[in-house]
Amino acid sequence: MTFDPAPRVSVSDHVFGRLRDAIVSGRYAPDETLPGERELAGAFAVNRHAVREALRRLQQLGLVRVSQGGATRVLDWRVHAGLDLALSLARSGDVLPVETLVRDMLEMRACVGIDAARLCAERGDAAVIAAVVRAAEEYGDLAPDLDLMNEANIAIWRLIVRGSGNTAYQLAFNSLVAGTFAVGDVPPDARAAELLDVAGHRRLAASIASGQGAAAARHARELLTAPVTPTPTPTPTPTTPGREAPA
Repeated sequence: MTFDPAPRVSVSDHVFGRLRDAIVSGRYAPDETLPGERELAGAFAVNRHAVREALRRLQQLGLVRVSQGGATRVLDWRVHAGLDLALSLARSGDVLPVETLVRDMLEMRACVGIDAARLCAERGDAAVIAAVVRAAEEYGDLAPDLDLMNEANIAIWRLIVRGSGNTAYQLAFNSLVAGTFAVGDVPPDARAAELLDVAGHRRLAASIASGQGAAAARHARELLTAPVTPTPTPTPTPTTPGREAPA
């Protein structure tokens, strides 16, 4: 396999990104051995320190294991990697090579959100719950601006997850919302059914405020499982021969 020389800026990032993409795309199979540090340094036209730093980051993501003697063996990311891999890819504009990943992450988001809403209602701090209610009341003022509603929606769920008191949920939430769910673009207009349900957000907040865990979970499910619709492609305006389309 040949690699293009690294740019002069962030050479370690370049090496890391290329090797990461080669592994998750399957160009290096699980249990295959990567070329040695010297060979990689020559292929990327960088020093061995940059290669060593890139390999260290790959190991942290669960993509490789440096064996005794210095050999670097590829791991199966489906077994060893975590959400940090999706976040790393999102930051570089890449996504995991899984066709259903956006759907999968939205389903995970729903699972976390539903249980976080229940826990927030049952054991949430009074100040956080008051902030949830206040945010839900103000949420409707942003309609129908879906971009602003999307930002406010994330802020509401951040409060709910914090109110759940579950650290694992908080860390998962941070990964899910980083880089538009860390898996690819899910534009706000594709989630219009969820975002425009102002009454649903207020019902959720009210059930949390009244300590009704089961009701909070039900309202959270209704919001988080709302249909996600593809963003329609604009239809070109037909033109009459000899006339230009309107600007």
